[in-house]
Amino acid sequence: MSAPLSPAVIDRASVLVDADAARLETLFKDLHAHPELPFTETRTAAIVASELKALGFEVTTGIGGTGVVGVLRNGPGKTIWYRADMDANGVEEITGLPYAAKARQKLPDGSDEWAMHACGHDAHVTWLLGTARALAKMKQAWSGTLLVYAQPAEELGLGAQAMLKDGLLTRGFPKPDLGFGSHTAPGPVGAVSNSPGVRMAGTDQLDITFTGLGGHGSTPQMTIDPVVMAAQAVLGYQTIISRNIDPQSAAVLTVGAIEAGRDNNVIPQTAVLKLNLRWFDRTVRGQLLTRIDEVSRGVAIGAGVAIDKMPTRAMKGSAVPLVNDAALVKTIDQPLKQLLGPNMVINNFPAVTGSEDFQEVMVAAKVPYVFLLIGVAPMDRYTAAVKAGRMAPYSNHNPDFFVDLAAVPLGTKVNTVSILSLFAE
Repeated sequence: MSAPLSPAVIDRASVLVDADAARLETLFKDLHAHPELPFTETRTAAIVASELKALGFEVTTGIGGTGVVGVLRNGPGKTIWYRADMDANGVEEITGLPYAAKARQKLPDGSDEWAMHACGHDAHVTWLLGTARALAKMKQAWSGTLLVYAQPAEELGLGAQAMLKDGLLTRGFPKPDLGFGSHTAPGPVGAVSNSPGVRMAGTDQLDITFTGLGGHGSTPQMTIDPVVMAAQAVLGYQTIISRNIDPQSAAVLTVGAIEAGRDNNVIPQTAVLKLNLRWFDRTVRGQLLTRIDEVSRGVAIGAGVAIDKMPTRAMKGSAVPLVNDAALVKTIDQPLKQLLGPNMVINNFPAVTGSEDFQEVMVAAKVPYVFLLIGVAPMDRYTAAVKAGRMAPYSNHNPDFFVDLAAVPLGTKVNTVSILSLFAE
């Protein structure tokens, strides 16, 4: 039998977070102004470790590169794992916020790149630390073990696997009974998607390298141009979706970058296409990969490339679809509706082709999990966007993406009440 979370406990959590709101806002602004690209999240990880130690968590750092784990033991009961991701995107911010990211990040190889929290991971870290503080102060309201972890490199689809390979499940941490996570969404502040079943698509990131024959731009007949092959392949890949995948099966194939050459008058030797796939069905995933290889090879043969120089495919990050456990969704639903209002908790939000790697750890641990989408856009901007026929005022990964400051304490409350509800169940 489940023991529903009492209204008094929900109110206590809300009051605690409100009292912490100014500090959380300062923390969020600092994280936003200092974004760090995947696997370079050293400053963010140090902040997480310091904050958790001050709250009495047992802290372990450096897992999977920059990952941080904190454990808070509070008597008998279940063990809940709660995750936040830390990495930023390679995007130049144009929000104009006074705390906007304004500098390019120096990378370990000596290069530099724009960085921005264009997917809300700065909010995720702030929510985790705010929730950790609230739960540490509310030990009388729950019993069990809370494990929180800050993960690197979610954007690459590599961070969860990196932490797993570095012993996240085998180092002796308390084994999870269930998992919890949440993510920013460009819906209105105060709205939360708490929906069962398939929520997010599976994903793969891969690079296709075309090798041609470089030469002078004035004598293309003496070359095999990999730029032309890459251009033909980009268009060819799109027919995989329109002509090979069942129209009733969702699939996305995006070419996010083309890397080839440098000079105006030089035909380069190679061209690299950086692809991203989204899918809900493993059979569809297999079709995508098979047809990508066939299109790539066909383009190369048509260009006269030798058999031993056929295009290569390098698989990088990947994740399976995210599937919320219906029982856990039900457990946290009423407390969330009491916290936010019954109309602000959405139980039938459609699955999205956005992806996560949060579930990789839970799937490896073979435990159920629930993952929320939390609105972070100002209500007036969201309403105006809907009236204009758009789904949202902006999208994640957009250079104008931002988290309304009102969402900082609100998201902390949502996560705190959710975890308290899971402990009470």
